[in-house]
Amino acid sequence: MSDDMFNKLAQAVIDGEEEDAVRLAKQALDQNLDPLACITNGLTKGIQQVGELFGSGEYYLPELIISAEVMKSAMEILEPAMASDQEIEVVARVVIGTVEGDLHEIGKTLVSTMLSAHGFKVTDIGVDKSTEEFISAIKENDATIVGASALLTTTMLQQEKLIKSIKEAGLGDKVKVMVGGAPVSKKYAEQIGADGFAEDAISAVDLAFQLADAPV
Repeated sequence: MSDDMFNKLAQAVIDGEEEDAVRLAKQALDQNLDPLACITNGLTKGIQQVGELFGSGEYYLPELIISAEVMKSAMEILEPAMASDQEIEVVARVVIGTVEGDLHEIGKTLVSTMLSAHGFKVTDIGVDKSTEEFISAIKENDATIVGASALLTTTMLQQEKLIKSIKEAGLGDKVKVMVGGAPVSKKYAEQIGADGFAEDAISAVDLAFQLADAPV
């Protein structure tokens, strides 16, 4: 019965059916199924398949966004029911945000959701965040990876400023910085001293695993 529920949860994520996912999550709890197993063997498997479909060109950005939101809604049902001694195994702790002067959120939020789905502990600090706010969040959450998004050519310079500030704060050896956003390129990322560049949410997950030196 549990395998059947896991498969249904995964399929709801793949199909982008939020109502089904929430209903199934509640059913799983009614059936006393392990919420952590439902997340790991159901929702996560589903979002990983969505990522593969996106990578192969069968799914596009709208489907990716919808599936991520579906998973998030089901997680909100299952996570509070987890036993106090249960924790999703954390690959690495990540702080992510959009840099100062930039109010764009969709791409950053999608990366945050996808990283969470793959076992990263993500603190999303939001949009229009200063270097000081990034560094404060890094320290508070003991983060080893930072994701800095910029969607405007005028705010790209804030990514470079953040990298310099992280080094000045003595965190350069501990924290890896990944950057992204429409005007950002791999060449630019290398120029400003970033540890990696991701052009979409799927490649951001792959990059985060590389920076965390963890198996995908």
